[in-house]
Amino acid sequence: MPEVEPIGPKHLLDVMLIAPCTGNTMGKMAAGIVDTPVLMAAKSHLRNAGPVVLAISTNDGLGGSARNIGALMDKKHLYMDPYTQDDPVKKPNSLVARMELIPQTCALALEGKQLQPLLYRGVN
Repeated sequence: MPEVEPIGPKHLLDVMLIAPCTGNTMGKMAAGIVDTPVLMAAKSHLRNAGPVVLAISTNDGLGGSARNIGALMDKKHLYMDPYTQDDPVKKPNSLVARMELIPQTCALALEGKQLQPLLYRGVN
C-alpha cells in the first residue's frame, strides 16, 4: 500500500475510477476503512479534493448495501456512474453500473458535476 499513498500528495491522477465497485468496497469506503490498495488510493486522491467515480456492481444494492450507497452519495468529490437494476425478477436487490457511461461520468466529475439521471430504469 505504500506505493499508492503518494497518489494524492503528488497529484498523480486527474480522476480515479473504481470499476467495478463492489458492495464490500462501498461498505469499507463508507465506514472509512482503508485496508486495500484501491481504498488507500481513493483516500489519498480524495484528501486533495480529487474526484473519485464509483461504478457500483453489487447483488445487495437495494438491500444491506443501500445505506452505504446513500452514505457515499453524500460525500464530496465522490461521483457515481449511473446504475440500474441488474435483473429485477431473478435478483431484485442487484445493481449494476452503466459501464458505457463511464467516460461521460468521469468528464463531468472533473467539472464537479454528477451525470444525470443517476438511476436508469430497466436493464442494461
